[in-house]
Amino acid sequence: MSCKKNNSTYVARLAITVALFALSATAQINSGVMSPPANTRPPRLENVGIEQHLDAQIPPDLIFRDETGKSVRLGDYFGRKPLILNLVYYNCTMLCGEALAGLASAMRLVKFDVGKEFGVITVSFDPRETPEMAAAKKKDYVERYGRPNAAAGWHFLTGQPESINALTNAVGFQYKYDARSNQYAHATAIMVLTPQGRISRYFYGVDFPPKDLRMGLVEASQNKIGNTVDAVLLYCYHYDPETGKYGAMVANILRLAAAATILFIGGLIFILWRLDRSATRKVLTRKSTTKTRYAQ
Repeated sequence: MSCKKNNSTYVARLAITVALFALSATAQINSGVMSPPANTRPPRLENVGIEQHLDAQIPPDLIFRDETGKSVRLGDYFGRKPLILNLVYYNCTMLCGEALAGLASAMRLVKFDVGKEFGVITVSFDPRETPEMAAAKKKDYVERYGRPNAAAGWHFLTGQPESINALTNAVGFQYKYDARSNQYAHATAIMVLTPQGRISRYFYGVDFPPKDLRMGLVEASQNKIGNTVDAVLLYCYHYDPETGKYGAMVANILRLAAAATILFIGGLIFILWRLDRSATRKVLTRKSTTKTRYAQ
């Protein structure tokens, strides 16, 4: 009885520690820091965090299994459209469900459709998890997303340790398994990939601003999706790797405002010039008509 009580107490303490670490990481991210430095992290969480590998290539030959049990290569999803990649484990009782729910909610507020303009790859980093578990999660979150063709564009994968390790190393995703609690300590983020599978952007936390997500997808696609407004926004806003967010580029906004002002003034001068010429013609026409009447 005492042993069971001690184990329960340990699990509870670890869960609280992980939750506090997640809140601390979120606070650090919001203040412009990716995650707490390793030497300031709580005990047992020193090696947990996210290290950005912007522009790194995701290994295309890594083998996983999709939600149907079929063996797939990550490269099978490359080459057509930008992708969102997120790493979770399906039995997670804490952050993973929040992160998936936050992603589904953010994607609902973006006009681009999963399976049409972009794809999503959700990968479990727990090698014990099965395609059946992946299928159950896919059913849940595709229904939450609630748009046609999402099932064809949102893939839930499981894999062996060697593939998982290669993928997490490629994206800089650092996590730790605790055997006593049977849980993983980990941070949360999504990665936006180019169609060729290169890491374009990181977005942290469990809530993802739809504006940032849309701009990240447009940028990763090299403006192959989106419209003129998106192009203007990308000119005026700059991605900050430290915060994982887009912020206003004051210099570019001023340039755009100056150009708009010049165009406006130039257009106004042109209109006034045309009006003046028109008024002059009317005056000359009247004078000519008057002279003709007198001459008669």
